[in-house]
Amino acid sequence: MTTSPDSDFHLNRPGALIAALPAVLGFVPEQSLVLVTLDRGELGCVMRVDLDTALDDHLAHLAEVAARGAPEAAIAVIVDELGAGCRMCNDDHRFLAEVLTDALDGQGIELRDVHVVERIAAGARWHCADGCGRGGSVEDPSSSPVAAAAVLDGRRLYQRRSELQDVIAISDADHTAALEAAIVEAMAARAKRPRDDAATRADVEAAMVAASAAARGERPSDADAARLACALRNPHVRDVLYALAVGSKAAQGESLWSTLARSLPSPWRADALVLLAFSAYARGDGPLAGISLDAAIDCDPTHEMARMLDEALQRGMRPEQIRELGLSGFRVAARIGVSLPPRQPFDRRAG
Repeated sequence: MTTSPDSDFHLNRPGALIAALPAVLGFVPEQSLVLVTLDRGELGCVMRVDLDTALDDHLAHLAEVAARGAPEAAIAVIVDELGAGCRMCNDDHRFLAEVLTDALDGQGIELRDVHVVERIAAGARWHCADGCGRGGSVEDPSSSPVAAAAVLDGRRLYQRRSELQDVIAISDADHTAALEAAIVEAMAARAKRPRDDAATRADVEAAMVAASAAARGERPSDADAARLACALRNPHVRDVLYALAVGSKAAQGESLWSTLARSLPSPWRADALVLLAFSAYARGDGPLAGISLDAAIDCDPTHEMARMLDEALQRGMRPEQIRELGLSGFRVAARIGVSLPPRQPFDRRAG
């Protein structure tokens, strides 16, 4: 995710940088390695991986992803509740810092600092991994300028990554399994009918009606959910619906995609997850976009839009650039005779 910190936020204050990480990631990282790239004096791409026995295998990939944004440098934070205060663990942290330094050097990226902290909370102590002797206190994460900006943009911050994952988790496995039969039946029926602009228009309009109902807290019936699952397989339908994310009814669309993401079976769930990811990304919610894209790729590894958005997110592409992709939906809508909600002016706080 990419963010533009407040002028009071300084990258040369480790306590402030560490305190900002929950707001950037969307949750409080635990037992994690967090890599922060620096882009013209601002936070660039922020990536997190678990601290586990397979971490060494992830470092080369982490460096490759970081290099895609051509950052000027990077800073790493090791969040290790089990080992931050353990003297015997210092060697492990130092070795990890050395391996990460080598991986980033291979990509032409300078690793300026590696900080170690037990947990990310006000008053927690941090120290440098290389034994330089520097250390200090973590500032209050809830008072971070980045956290304030996130709340102002309407983003919810979670205590754990698992809580963020729960936002898109299947809510009723039995109901989802039952929906699969209804979707297969609906697809068979649709295969007998022509796929033309009139059919695309009808599907888009049905989705917009369902989005309005979802915003009122109404769930689609099984028949409507099956129809929507089939409709979203049509790339022309999806192209139009991406435009909802940049229109005045964006919240309605996101309500529907969230509902479908928690109820549809694979592979149809992938389309709802990608639409949810696009909507979240367009309004600056990188954490929700990332979680949704991970799930979409798990559902359908060949989904082109999921792969493209994931690449954009990893490169640190800004939300206003992603919003431009939604504009093509207005052109498709005009061609097939669908009236979409007007385009919403971009709020630069979300970038």
